[in-house]
Amino acid sequence: MIDVIAGALLIGGAAMAAIAAIGIVRFPDVLSRMHAATKPQTVGLLMILAGLGLRLQDLSAITVLFLIAVFQLLTAPVSAHMVGRAAFRTGFAKRDQLTVCELETDDDAA
Repeated sequence: MIDVIAGALLIGGAAMAAIAAIGIVRFPDVLSRMHAATKPQTVGLLMILAGLGLRLQDLSAITVLFLIAVFQLLTAPVSAHMVGRAAFRTGFAKRDQLTVCELETDDDAA
């Protein structure tokens, strides 16, 4: 039964990673692509790590997998934020499609 759950998690994680890759190719602008590159990819990686943890059942391997998951959860939002900020400041983000713009200064609005 554990092998079936692990296999389902591995296949589900691979599917989420494939969805993220398709989103990166298909979405039109930087911010949409950034969304596709972070959220489904992170969930897919967590599902794959959970599947590996169930399959391996070794404490040292599970510890390493847990650390990988923690670092992924810590670094993905920061890197997405930095990519979004760089895209905004260099003019690659479509400012007219933003509903809230917290990075715009008073000089930019005038």
